[in-house]
Amino acid sequence: MRITDIRATTVAVPLEAPLLHSNGAHWGRFVRTLVEVETDTGLVGLGELGGGGESAEQAVRGLLPYLRGHDPFELENLRFKIANPTASLYNNRTQLLAAIEFACIDLVGQHLGVPAHDLLGGRVRDEVPFASYLFFRYASGAHGEIRTPDQLVEHARVLRDRHGFTVHKLKGGVFPPSHELDCYRALADAFPGDRLRYDPNSVLSMAEAVRFGKAIEDLDNDYFEDPTWGLEGLRQIRERVAVPVATNTVVVNFEQLAANVLRRGVDVVLLDTTFWGGIRSCIKAAGVCETFQVDVSVHSSGELGIQLATMLHLGAVLPNLTYAADAHYHHLTDDVIEGGPLPYRDGRIRVPSGPGLGVRLDPAKVARYADLYRELGDYPYDRDPGREGWYPTVPNTRWADPTAPLSARE
Repeated sequence: MRITDIRATTVAVPLEAPLLHSNGAHWGRFVRTLVEVETDTGLVGLGELGGGGESAEQAVRGLLPYLRGHDPFELENLRFKIANPTASLYNNRTQLLAAIEFACIDLVGQHLGVPAHDLLGGRVRDEVPFASYLFFRYASGAHGEIRTPDQLVEHARVLRDRHGFTVHKLKGGVFPPSHELDCYRALADAFPGDRLRYDPNSVLSMAEAVRFGKAIEDLDNDYFEDPTWGLEGLRQIRERVAVPVATNTVVVNFEQLAANVLRRGVDVVLLDTTFWGGIRSCIKAAGVCETFQVDVSVHSSGELGIQLATMLHLGAVLPNLTYAADAHYHHLTDDVIEGGPLPYRDGRIRVPSGPGLGVRLDPAKVARYADLYRELGDYPYDRDPGREGWYPTVPNTRWADPTAPLSARE
Protein backbone atom coordinates (compact mmCIF):
# COMPACT_ATOMS: atom_id res chain seq x y z
CA MET A 1 0.00 0.00 0.00
CA ARG A 2 1.54 3.30 -1.15
CA ILE A 3 0.39 6.92 -1.13
CA THR A 4 -0.57 8.17 -4.59
CA ASP A 5 -2.44 11.42 -3.95
CA ILE A 6 -3.23 14.01 -1.27
CA ARG A 7 -6.30 16.26 -1.46
CA ALA A 8 -7.35 19.21 0.69
CA THR A 9 -10.75 20.91 0.98
CA THR A 10 -11.59 23.92 3.15
CA VAL A 11 -15.01 23.97 4.77
CA ALA A 12 -16.89 26.37 7.03
CA VAL A 13 -19.35 24.65 9.38
CA PRO A 14 -21.74 26.95 11.29
CA LEU A 15 -21.81 27.36 15.05
CA GLU A 16 -24.99 28.07 16.95
CA ALA A 17 -23.63 31.55 17.75
CA PRO A 18 -20.33 33.48 17.75
CA LEU A 19 -18.17 32.38 20.72
CA LEU A 20 -15.99 34.87 22.59
CA HIS A 21 -12.55 34.22 24.03
CA SER A 22 -9.69 36.32 25.34
CA ASN A 23 -7.93 36.48 21.96
CA GLY A 24 -11.01 37.45 19.95
CA ALA A 25 -13.86 35.23 18.78
CA HIS A 26 -15.03 32.31 16.71
CA TRP A 27 -17.17 34.27 14.25
CA GLY A 28 -20.12 31.91 14.04
CA ARG A 29 -18.33 29.12 12.18
CA PHE A 30 -15.33 26.84 12.30
CA VAL A 31 -13.04 26.92 9.27
CA ARG A 32 -11.25 23.61 8.85
CA THR A 33 -9.19 21.88 6.17
CA LEU A 34 -10.23 18.31 5.36
CA VAL A 35 -7.40 16.09 4.15
CA GLU A 36 -7.79 12.97 2.03
CA VAL A 37 -4.81 10.68 1.42
CA GLU A 38 -5.33 8.12 -1.34
CA THR A 39 -3.34 4.95 -1.93
CA ASP A 40 -2.71 2.59 -4.83
CA THR A 41 -5.16 0.13 -3.23
CA GLY A 42 -8.03 2.60 -3.61
CA LEU A 43 -8.32 3.30 0.12
CA VAL A 44 -8.69 6.90 1.29
CA GLY A 45 -7.56 8.02 4.74
CA LEU A 46 -8.95 11.13 6.43
CA GLY A 47 -7.24 13.97 8.28
CA GLU A 48 -8.17 17.43 9.48
CA LEU A 49 -6.50 20.64 10.61
CA GLY A 50 -7.58 24.08 11.71
CA GLY A 51 -7.89 27.02 9.34
CA GLY A 52 -8.06 26.83 5.60
CA GLY A 53 -8.04 28.63 2.30
CA GLU A 54 -5.64 28.51 -0.60
CA SER A 55 -2.46 28.69 1.46
CA ALA A 56 -3.50 25.85 3.78
CA GLU A 57 -4.63 23.68 0.89
CA GLN A 58 -1.38 24.33 -0.98
CA ALA A 59 0.62 23.42 2.14
CA VAL A 60 -1.20 20.09 2.36
CA ARG A 61 -0.94 19.32 -1.35
CA GLY A 62 2.69 20.42 -1.26
CA LEU A 63 3.50 17.37 0.83
CA LEU A 64 2.77 15.01 -2.05
CA PRO A 65 6.35 15.15 -3.47
CA TYR A 66 7.61 14.12 0.00
CA LEU A 67 5.06 11.34 0.40
CA ARG A 68 4.29 9.89 -3.00
CA GLY A 69 5.07 6.19 -2.69
CA HIS A 70 5.23 6.31 1.13
CA ASP A 71 3.91 3.28 3.00
CA PRO A 72 1.27 4.49 5.53
CA PHE A 73 2.50 1.84 7.99
CA GLU A 74 5.81 3.73 8.30
CA LEU A 75 4.65 6.33 10.81
CA GLU A 76 8.07 7.05 12.32
CA ASN A 77 9.58 7.71 8.89
CA LEU A 78 6.54 9.92 8.19
CA ARG A 79 7.45 12.10 11.15
CA PHE A 80 10.95 12.76 9.85
CA LYS A 81 9.85 13.24 6.26
CA ILE A 82 7.42 16.00 7.21
CA ALA A 83 8.58 17.56 10.48
CA ASN A 84 12.18 16.62 11.22
CA PRO A 85 12.72 18.13 14.69
CA THR A 86 16.27 19.24 13.89
CA ALA A 87 14.89 21.36 11.05
CA SER A 88 12.01 22.78 13.06
CA LEU A 89 13.56 26.25 13.23
CA TYR A 90 12.96 26.58 9.51
CA ASN A 91 10.22 24.01 8.99
CA ASN A 92 7.38 23.94 11.52
CA ARG A 93 4.94 21.46 10.03
CA THR A 94 3.55 19.98 13.23
CA GLN A 95 -0.12 20.42 12.37
CA LEU A 96 0.43 19.19 8.82
CA LEU A 97 2.13 16.12 10.22
CA ALA A 98 -0.86 15.52 12.51
CA ALA A 99 -3.35 15.65 9.64
CA ILE A 100 -1.32 13.22 7.54
CA GLU A 101 -0.72 10.91 10.52
CA PHE A 102 -4.48 10.80 11.16
CA ALA A 103 -4.98 9.77 7.54
CA CYS A 104 -2.24 7.12 7.64
CA ILE A 105 -3.61 5.55 10.83
CA ASP A 106 -7.02 5.59 9.15
CA LEU A 107 -5.55 3.84 6.12
CA VAL A 108 -3.74 1.19 8.13
CA GLY A 109 -6.88 0.47 10.14
CA GLN A 110 -8.97 0.15 6.98
CA HIS A 111 -6.33 -2.05 5.36
CA LEU A 112 -6.27 -4.41 8.36
CA GLY A 113 -9.97 -4.11 9.15
CA VAL A 114 -9.41 -2.88 12.73
CA PRO A 115 -10.24 0.36 14.57
CA ALA A 116 -7.48 2.87 15.23
CA HIS A 117 -7.46 2.21 18.97
CA ASP A 118 -6.44 -1.40 18.31
CA LEU A 119 -3.36 -0.06 16.51
CA LEU A 120 -2.56 2.25 19.43
CA GLY A 121 -2.41 -0.28 22.25
CA GLY A 122 -6.04 -1.31 22.62
CA ARG A 123 -8.85 0.53 24.32
CA VAL A 124 -9.23 0.70 28.09
CA ARG A 125 -12.64 2.40 27.82
CA ASP A 126 -15.50 2.26 25.32
CA GLU A 127 -16.68 5.83 25.88
CA VAL A 128 -14.85 9.08 26.57
CA PRO A 129 -16.35 11.56 29.07
CA PHE A 130 -16.54 15.22 28.09
CA ALA A 131 -16.96 18.54 29.85
CA SER A 132 -19.47 21.09 28.73
CA TYR A 133 -17.56 23.93 27.12
CA LEU A 134 -19.26 27.17 28.11
CA PHE A 135 -18.59 30.44 26.30
CA PHE A 136 -19.76 33.98 26.56
CA ARG A 137 -21.32 34.64 23.18
CA TYR A 138 -23.24 36.98 20.91
CA ALA A 139 -26.87 36.29 20.09
CA SER A 140 -27.57 34.63 16.75
CA GLY A 141 -31.00 33.63 15.49
CA ALA A 142 -32.77 31.55 18.11
CA HIS A 143 -29.63 31.37 20.28
CA GLY A 144 -29.46 34.18 22.83
CA GLU A 145 -26.46 36.04 24.14
CA ILE A 146 -24.53 34.72 27.12
CA ARG A 147 -23.20 37.49 29.31
CA THR A 148 -24.73 37.31 32.79
CA PRO A 149 -24.53 34.61 35.46
CA ASP A 150 -28.20 33.76 34.92
CA GLN A 151 -27.73 33.41 31.16
CA LEU A 152 -24.67 31.23 31.65
CA VAL A 153 -26.39 28.95 34.15
CA GLU A 154 -29.44 28.56 31.91
CA HIS A 155 -27.23 27.63 28.96
CA ALA A 156 -25.30 25.12 31.09
CA ARG A 157 -28.59 23.64 32.27
CA VAL A 158 -29.80 23.16 28.70
CA LEU A 159 -26.53 21.43 27.77
CA ARG A 160 -26.61 19.30 30.90
CA ASP A 161 -30.18 18.17 30.21
CA ARG A 162 -29.47 17.55 26.52
CA HIS A 163 -26.06 15.89 26.72
CA GLY A 164 -25.62 14.79 30.33
CA PHE A 165 -22.55 16.85 31.22
CA THR A 166 -21.50 16.79 34.87
CA VAL A 167 -18.25 18.72 34.33
CA HIS A 168 -18.44 22.36 33.26
CA LYS A 169 -15.64 24.42 31.75
CA LEU A 170 -15.97 28.21 31.47
CA LYS A 171 -13.94 29.94 28.77
CA GLY A 172 -13.10 33.28 30.33
CA GLY A 173 -10.83 36.23 29.67
CA VAL A 174 -13.69 38.21 28.11
CA PHE A 175 -15.13 40.28 30.98
CA PRO A 176 -13.55 41.69 34.15
CA PRO A 177 -12.33 38.87 36.42
CA SER A 178 -14.79 39.86 39.14
CA HIS A 179 -17.72 39.35 36.76
CA GLU A 180 -16.40 36.02 35.53
CA LEU A 181 -15.89 34.96 39.14
CA ASP A 182 -19.58 35.69 39.79
CA CYS A 183 -20.46 33.59 36.74
CA TYR A 184 -18.21 30.72 37.84
CA ARG A 185 -19.58 30.64 41.35
CA ALA A 186 -23.12 30.76 39.94
CA LEU A 187 -22.35 27.52 38.08
CA ALA A 188 -21.15 25.95 41.32
CA ASP A 189 -24.33 27.01 43.12
CA ALA A 190 -26.57 25.78 40.31
CA PHE A 191 -24.97 22.34 39.93
CA PRO A 192 -23.81 21.07 43.33
CA GLY A 193 -21.71 17.94 42.99
CA ASP A 194 -20.63 18.74 39.42
CA ARG A 195 -17.00 19.52 38.66
CA LEU A 196 -15.75 22.88 37.35
CA ARG A 197 -12.80 24.24 35.41
CA TYR A 198 -11.92 27.80 34.34
CA ASP A 199 -9.76 28.89 31.40
CA PRO A 200 -9.11 32.60 30.71
CA ASN A 201 -6.60 31.81 27.94
CA SER A 202 -3.56 33.21 29.75
CA VAL A 203 -4.64 36.86 29.88
CA LEU A 204 -4.82 37.49 33.63
CA SER A 205 -2.08 39.39 35.35
CA MET A 206 -0.30 37.58 38.15
CA ALA A 207 -2.25 39.51 40.80
CA GLU A 208 -5.60 38.88 39.10
CA ALA A 209 -4.83 35.19 38.63
CA VAL A 210 -3.88 34.71 42.29
CA ARG A 211 -6.95 36.65 43.42
CA PHE A 212 -9.28 34.60 41.23
CA GLY A 213 -7.63 31.31 42.15
CA LYS A 214 -7.90 31.90 45.87
CA ALA A 215 -11.54 32.93 45.47
CA ILE A 216 -12.45 29.52 44.00
CA GLU A 217 -10.41 27.26 46.28
CA ASP A 218 -13.56 26.15 48.15
CA LEU A 219 -15.28 24.85 44.97
CA ASP A 220 -15.18 21.43 43.29
CA ASN A 221 -12.54 22.43 40.75
CA ASP A 222 -10.90 20.13 38.26
CA TYR A 223 -8.23 22.69 37.52
CA PHE A 224 -7.31 26.33 36.82
CA GLU A 225 -6.26 26.32 33.16
CA ASP A 226 -3.74 28.82 31.76
CA PRO A 227 -4.67 31.67 34.10
CA THR A 228 -1.56 33.60 33.10
CA TRP A 229 1.08 33.28 30.41
CA GLY A 230 4.17 31.10 30.44
CA LEU A 231 5.48 28.14 32.35
CA GLU A 232 7.13 30.39 34.92
CA GLY A 233 3.89 32.31 35.42
CA LEU A 234 1.94 29.09 35.93
CA ARG A 235 4.61 27.87 38.34
CA GLN A 236 4.06 30.94 40.51
CA ILE A 237 0.28 30.44 40.45
CA ARG A 238 0.75 26.80 41.44
CA GLU A 239 2.82 27.86 44.44
CA ARG A 240 0.19 30.34 45.64
CA VAL A 241 -3.18 28.78 44.81
CA ALA A 242 -4.58 25.49 46.13
CA VAL A 243 -6.18 24.45 42.82
CA PRO A 244 -4.45 22.18 40.27
CA VAL A 245 -2.95 24.21 37.42
CA ALA A 246 -3.40 23.02 33.83
CA THR A 247 -2.15 24.09 30.41
CA ASN A 248 -2.69 23.50 26.74
CA THR A 249 -0.51 26.41 25.63
CA VAL A 250 2.95 26.15 27.19
CA VAL A 251 3.47 22.39 27.31
CA VAL A 252 2.84 21.32 23.72
CA ASN A 253 6.07 19.47 22.92
CA PHE A 254 8.52 17.15 24.62
CA GLU A 255 11.11 19.80 25.45
CA GLN A 256 8.48 21.80 27.32
CA LEU A 257 7.21 18.63 28.98
CA ALA A 258 10.75 17.89 30.17
CA ALA A 259 11.02 21.40 31.61
CA ASN A 260 7.78 20.83 33.52
CA VAL A 261 9.03 17.51 34.85
CA LEU A 262 12.31 19.02 36.02
CA ARG A 263 10.65 22.00 37.69
CA ARG A 264 6.93 21.48 38.08
CA GLY A 265 4.76 24.34 36.87
CA VAL A 266 1.57 22.54 35.88
CA ASP A 267 -0.30 19.58 37.32
CA VAL A 268 -2.38 18.73 34.24
CA VAL A 269 -1.29 18.68 30.59
CA LEU A 270 -4.08 18.90 28.01
CA LEU A 271 -2.99 16.82 25.05
CA ASP A 272 -4.12 17.97 21.61
CA THR A 273 -3.84 15.55 18.70
CA THR A 274 -3.15 18.45 16.33
CA PHE A 275 -0.85 20.64 18.42
CA TRP A 276 1.35 17.69 19.44
CA GLY A 277 1.69 16.44 15.86
CA GLY A 278 -0.59 13.42 15.97
CA ILE A 279 -2.23 10.79 18.13
CA ARG A 280 0.99 8.84 18.68
CA SER A 281 2.87 11.85 20.05
CA CYS A 282 0.06 12.39 22.55
CA ILE A 283 0.31 8.76 23.66
CA LYS A 284 4.07 9.12 24.10
CA ALA A 285 3.55 12.30 26.11
CA ALA A 286 0.91 10.61 28.25
CA GLY A 287 3.46 7.88 29.04
CA VAL A 288 5.94 10.46 30.28
CA CYS A 289 3.18 12.11 32.33
CA GLU A 290 2.22 8.75 33.84
CA THR A 291 5.83 8.15 34.88
CA PHE A 292 6.24 11.54 36.55
CA GLN A 293 2.74 11.81 38.04
CA VAL A 294 1.51 14.62 35.79
CA ASP A 295 -2.20 14.25 35.04
CA VAL A 296 -3.55 14.47 31.50
CA SER A 297 -6.72 15.50 29.74
CA VAL A 298 -7.65 15.91 26.07
CA HIS A 299 -7.76 19.39 24.55
CA SER A 300 -10.20 20.68 21.96
CA SER A 301 -9.06 22.93 19.12
CA GLY A 302 -12.37 23.46 17.33
CA GLU A 303 -12.77 20.02 15.79
CA LEU A 304 -15.10 18.49 13.26
CA GLY A 305 -15.85 14.79 13.23
CA ILE A 306 -12.50 13.62 11.88
CA GLN A 307 -10.41 15.23 14.59
CA LEU A 308 -13.04 14.33 17.18
CA ALA A 309 -12.53 10.70 16.16
CA THR A 310 -8.79 11.07 16.82
CA MET A 311 -9.59 12.50 20.27
CA LEU A 312 -11.89 9.55 20.97
CA HIS A 313 -9.31 6.95 19.94
CA LEU A 314 -6.71 8.78 22.05
CA GLY A 315 -9.05 8.88 25.05
CA ALA A 316 -9.84 5.20 24.55
CA VAL A 317 -6.24 4.04 25.01
CA LEU A 318 -4.97 6.30 27.81
CA PRO A 319 -5.17 4.54 31.18
CA ASN A 320 -4.15 7.78 32.92
CA LEU A 321 -6.92 9.94 31.43
CA THR A 322 -8.17 11.18 34.79
CA TYR A 323 -10.27 14.13 33.57
CA ALA A 324 -13.16 14.56 31.17
CA ALA A 325 -12.02 15.71 27.73
CA ASP A 326 -12.84 19.09 26.24
CA ALA A 327 -14.85 19.54 23.03
CA HIS A 328 -16.32 22.49 21.15
CA TYR A 329 -18.35 19.89 19.28
CA HIS A 330 -21.77 20.62 20.81
CA HIS A 331 -21.61 24.24 19.59
CA LEU A 332 -21.67 23.09 15.95
CA THR A 333 -24.96 22.91 14.06
CA ASP A 334 -23.77 20.07 11.78
CA ASP A 335 -20.78 17.98 10.75
CA VAL A 336 -19.19 16.72 7.53
CA ILE A 337 -19.22 13.04 8.44
CA GLU A 338 -21.75 10.41 7.44
CA GLY A 339 -24.66 10.17 9.85
CA GLY A 340 -24.21 13.68 11.20
CA PRO A 341 -22.65 14.69 14.53
CA LEU A 342 -21.58 11.92 16.89
CA PRO A 343 -24.04 11.89 19.81
CA TYR A 344 -23.36 12.50 23.49
CA ARG A 345 -24.98 10.16 25.99
CA ASP A 346 -24.62 10.82 29.72
CA GLY A 347 -21.84 13.29 28.95
CA ARG A 348 -19.89 10.73 26.93
CA ILE A 349 -19.25 9.90 23.29
CA ARG A 350 -18.76 6.30 22.23
CA VAL A 351 -15.42 5.46 20.63
CA PRO A 352 -15.88 4.57 16.93
CA SER A 353 -15.59 0.84 16.32
CA GLY A 354 -15.31 0.83 12.51
CA PRO A 355 -12.00 0.29 10.73
CA GLY A 356 -9.46 3.09 10.96
CA LEU A 357 -10.83 6.26 12.50
CA GLY A 358 -14.32 4.86 12.05
CA VAL A 359 -15.77 7.94 10.33
CA ARG A 360 -16.33 8.69 6.64
CA LEU A 361 -17.03 11.95 4.84
CA ASP A 362 -20.51 12.81 3.62
CA PRO A 363 -19.83 14.18 0.10
CA ALA A 364 -22.98 16.31 0.07
CA LYS A 365 -22.10 17.93 3.41
CA VAL A 366 -18.52 18.54 2.30
CA ALA A 367 -19.76 20.24 -0.88
CA ARG A 368 -22.28 22.34 1.06
CA TYR A 369 -19.76 23.61 3.58
CA ALA A 370 -17.03 24.09 1.00
CA ASP A 371 -19.50 26.37 -0.80
CA LEU A 372 -20.21 28.16 2.48
CA TYR A 373 -16.49 28.75 2.94
CA ARG A 374 -16.22 30.20 -0.55
CA GLU A 375 -19.15 32.48 0.29
CA LEU A 376 -18.01 33.66 3.74
CA GLY A 377 -14.24 33.21 3.61
CA ASP A 378 -11.91 33.29 6.60
CA TYR A 379 -12.28 35.27 9.79
CA PRO A 380 -9.57 36.71 12.05
CA TYR A 381 -9.44 34.53 15.17
CA ASP A 382 -7.66 37.31 17.06
CA ARG A 383 -10.32 39.97 16.41
CA ASP A 384 -13.83 40.50 17.77
CA PRO A 385 -16.70 41.27 15.36
CA GLY A 386 -18.39 43.35 18.06
CA ARG A 387 -15.39 45.58 18.88
CA GLU A 388 -14.01 47.28 15.81
CA GLY A 389 -10.34 48.15 16.18
CA TRP A 390 -9.86 46.00 19.29
CA TYR A 391 -6.97 43.57 19.53
CA PRO A 392 -5.80 41.35 22.40
CA THR A 393 -3.01 42.23 24.79
CA VAL A 394 -1.43 40.13 27.53
CA PRO A 395 -2.45 40.82 30.25
CA ASN A 396 -5.75 41.92 28.75
CA THR A 397 -6.13 45.58 29.65
CA ARG A 398 -9.36 46.40 27.83
CA TRP A 399 -12.18 44.58 29.55
CA ALA A 400 -15.64 44.70 28.03
CA ASP A 401 -18.47 46.21 30.06
CA PRO A 402 -20.43 43.22 31.42
CA THR A 403 -23.58 45.33 31.84
CA ALA A 404 -23.88 46.29 28.16
CA PRO A 405 -25.75 43.96 25.78
CA LEU A 406 -23.22 42.03 23.75
CA SER A 407 -24.78 43.08 20.48
CA ALA A 408 -23.93 46.68 21.36
CA ARG A 409 -20.36 46.12 22.52
CA GLU A 410 -17.71 48.42 21.15
